[in-house]
Amino acid sequence: MKIFHIADLHIGKQLNYYNLKENQEDILNQMIDRMEEYRPDVLLIAGDIFDKSMPSGEAYSLFDNFLNRAAALCPSIPIVIIAGNHDSPERLNYASSFMEKHQIYISVMPPQRTDEYLKKVVLEDDYGLVNIYLLPFTKPGYVRPLFPDRDIPDYETAVRAVLERENIDVSQRNVLVSHQFYQSSGWETSTCDSEQVLLSIGGLDRIDISVLKDFDYVALGHLHGPQKIKEEWIRYAGSLLKYSVSEERHHKSITMVTLGEKGEKTEIRQIPLNPRQDVRTERGTLKEILERATETNRHDFISVTLTDENEPYRMKEMLREVYDYLLEIRVDNTRTRKRLELTLETQENLTPFEAFRAFYEDVAKMPLTGAEEALLEKTLNQLTEDKE
Repeated sequence: MKIFHIADLHIGKQLNYYNLKENQEDILNQMIDRMEEYRPDVLLIAGDIFDKSMPSGEAYSLFDNFLNRAAALCPSIPIVIIAGNHDSPERLNYASSFMEKHQIYISVMPPQRTDEYLKKVVLEDDYGLVNIYLLPFTKPGYVRPLFPDRDIPDYETAVRAVLERENIDVSQRNVLVSHQFYQSSGWETSTCDSEQVLLSIGGLDRIDISVLKDFDYVALGHLHGPQKIKEEWIRYAGSLLKYSVSEERHHKSITMVTLGEKGEKTEIRQIPLNPRQDVRTERGTLKEILERATETNRHDFISVTLTDENEPYRMKEMLREVYDYLLEIRVDNTRTRKRLELTLETQENLTPFEAFRAFYEDVAKMPLTGAEEALLEKTLNQLTEDKE
């Protein structure tokens, strides 16, 4: 069975206020072309279809057009979709019963009642049945009603409990589609800047891959870099486009999986995608960066770091005259490095309250309100009392 695995479309996303509609439309057109060329038996989309829980009409139209074109392919190709943490379950689930008549299967929430189980799509090839289990983004609070006598303190416990409850038949071939943060002890997972901020707070969202032992392939979404998690059959497809400068070195692709007979090694192949515009960095003096511009690369999304010791006059205007899509301009010279050193020295002497306030303002790009500062101070005082 030939499987196409993609994830993290983030339809409707902007890159530093640049609209990516044409870029996303182009990459989805490439998806249709590759489906026509390789003829997969099923397409798995592992979450984060939209970038916001309330997508724009433009974003809906873009995805609707993609689904209509994909569903019109002949012979038909089943499409399996789960909700990610960016998706609104209610909005993504709209018209799902109608879509199933066209072999488009959507799951937006894990089971929450005792009579509910994971949605399962069963396909068949020359070697027998393939069971595709749909596990949308799951928080501990979503599934606690299912396990009133069991403590569900974190994401791993929640996912483990849900999967154990399914009583999966390991004599058959089983595929899981999931949108979570999976890790393995001793294995370094590649994350981009925005993911590192989200994944570093508390660590409660981390799930060990031992929960996935009953599956022959695990199609993951959530991380934007295509990668395996220790085992070849546990893979993040990555996003279809570069959505931050930290993804500069990513090679965006479709993960094509070929499942053979039960027990046979799963074949994995990356089918490259070619975005309309690249996302990359330029570093050097203003003169060097301007001289490196070509008719091909000057239309990319560019993050610039200037190393001139004396900041050039009208540097922003001069760069914009050559590069169409400037994301940011930074200056790295003796003066800015010294200022950074002084800032770091100052931060070393911050109180816990001041450190958290500075962290919040850096991430949220806004100051704490008076009520939030009062709550923070109360929480820190309680922690200090508990310690004593």
